[in-house]
Amino acid sequence: MRLGEATRRSTGIAPHRALDRAAYVILRHLADGPLTVTTLADRLNLDGSTVTRQVAVLENDGLVGREPDPRDGRSNLIAATPAGLRSVRQVSDARRELYGRILADWSDEDRARLGTMLGRLNESLESFVRRR
Repeated sequence: MRLGEATRRSTGIAPHRALDRAAYVILRHLADGPLTVTTLADRLNLDGSTVTRQVAVLENDGLVGREPDPRDGRSNLIAATPAGLRSVRQVSDARRELYGRILADWSDEDRARLGTMLGRLNESLESFVRRR
C-alpha cells in the first residue's frame, strides 16, 4: 500500500491535509521569501499559467499577496501572508507528528537511513528534471 493512501485511510480529514498539495508546495517555497510567478514555475517545473491560476486561488483565500518587484516594475512578487505562513507551518507540524507516529516503532538508525534515502531520491529527481 502506498504511503499517501495509507495516511489518508488512517487519518481522514486531518490537520496535515488542511492545504491541498499545490497550496502546500507553493507556500513552502514562499516561506523563505517572496518570489515571482516565473521563479515559482521554474522551481516547480510547471507552466507559468498553471502557477498563476494556483496563486490566484491562494490570493483569494488570503494566503498570499502580491507586491511590486522593486527590481522590475513590470512584474510582481508573490509573498505568503501571515495566514499563509501559519497554515503551512501547521500542516508541516501535523505531518511531522503523523509520520512520527507512523515510524514510532522504527529504530533511530532506520529513521535516519530513511531520511538519507529520501534526501537522495529528492536530489536524483531534481537532477533528472534539470537535465530534461
